[in-house]
Amino acid sequence: MSIDWKSYAPAPHYDELISTPGHPRAGARGLARYLSRLDDTELQARKAAAELAILEMGITFTVYSEGRNIDRVWPFDIVPRIIPGREWTRVEEGLKQRLIALNLFIDDLYGAQRIIKDKVVPKEVLAGSANFRKQCIGVKPALGVWAHICGSDLVRDDSGTLYVLEDNLRVPSGVSYMLENRVVMKRAFPELFENQIIRPVDAYPNQLFDMLAAISPRPMDYPQVVVLTPGVFNSAYFEHAFLAQRMGAELVEGSDLIVGEDDCVYMRTIEGLERVDVIYRRIDDLFLDPEVFHKDSQLGVPGLMRAWSKGNVALANAPGAGVADDKVIYAYVPDMIRYYLGDDPIIPNVPTHLCHEPKALKYVLANLDKLVVKPANESGGYGLLIGPASSKREQADFARQLKANPRNFIAQPTLNISTVPTLCGNQIEPRHVDLRPFVLQSDKINVTAGGLTRVAMRKGSLVVNSSQGGGSKDTWIIDKEPN
Repeated sequence: MSIDWKSYAPAPHYDELISTPGHPRAGARGLARYLSRLDDTELQARKAAAELAILEMGITFTVYSEGRNIDRVWPFDIVPRIIPGREWTRVEEGLKQRLIALNLFIDDLYGAQRIIKDKVVPKEVLAGSANFRKQCIGVKPALGVWAHICGSDLVRDDSGTLYVLEDNLRVPSGVSYMLENRVVMKRAFPELFENQIIRPVDAYPNQLFDMLAAISPRPMDYPQVVVLTPGVFNSAYFEHAFLAQRMGAELVEGSDLIVGEDDCVYMRTIEGLERVDVIYRRIDDLFLDPEVFHKDSQLGVPGLMRAWSKGNVALANAPGAGVADDKVIYAYVPDMIRYYLGDDPIIPNVPTHLCHEPKALKYVLANLDKLVVKPANESGGYGLLIGPASSKREQADFARQLKANPRNFIAQPTLNISTVPTLCGNQIEPRHVDLRPFVLQSDKINVTAGGLTRVAMRKGSLVVNSSQGGGSKDTWIIDKEPN
């Protein structure tokens, strides 16, 4: 039996592919027609082909469970998410606008702090920031850019409005899976790429290298770029190795680098020391340099902050960029855009209650069963309270946390986030999704054509993180459908 889109009922949610039963949205008609021609046997064969490709390509991620590191095969669904090209063009502009403003904000915070003096962002918010690094005050990175790679998470509500849910500016991950998802889809469904125009994503490694080369302290066509990884036990190690290989860059650990007496960074090689120009670091700030941050860090490089602050090496993302990763700071991004750029935000934020404000705190405490409450600096879907799915005990525990440290929390309405048809066993069912596009900024700005669509594989779940049982889909920006 083939897929019957008339029996697929996504309501009350906004579905990215099907508007009402039997009616695909613009851009999805070709895909829906094609999938409806496949019977169950053929559909399962395509799913098996995708899973085999993932195994052959070695696409994995690491889950930390009960003190163990477990490598798991990347969870993937074969029904892609589709966004019309006309809509995506507007989203691209909104993402560029947002990252420009965020970088102006970070540069301002470590400099004159005009936005604080003008009381656009309260000084109390900055004082309570866990990721503000006083060691970065006065540093002037190349081009005034601190966050060179940004992964902003987007969600769509039940009315179809697209929002920015949060910004990831420390060490945003997931782009390798976006790239590999496309390779897997081409292997499983090659014919779908023959008669419609789907924007490619495979230029990203070249764009990443060009962005990194543009911030090199030495003007060279091919500066020495390295990817600094914590090592094989890190959950994103697959991505570190993948991007290094695709860029033709060296994958290094902290012990492979040394800061010389000239305050330049060198890489140990079999031929001797070789100067490093740019470090794409995948290590958190506090482990970067034991001379400045955690004294017992074995992951970083002694003297690295000194070399960076003197302009002898570029770091991407720059230390201190995570100050704008804070979910409390997130609430002020629309004001930043107006303040620095004089424009209204193209993509809105999700309405947000700042729990350090007494009136907001009172409202949140009275409505914990209806809201999503988030800690300011957690990631990976950890530490959340999803009110409608929570117990009275969990709500009471969060109430205590909120009263003890209101600056550390925000609250947002529980959005009915959009769905995409997903193959669940032998059935096509709606599952909730978000989207993480990746934006690169140095001397120019590039936005990926789509991004990593993450899907909550558990029925009814709103949590899409792979560490919490989520999976992913290929994301197609469609410029032309088949006739």
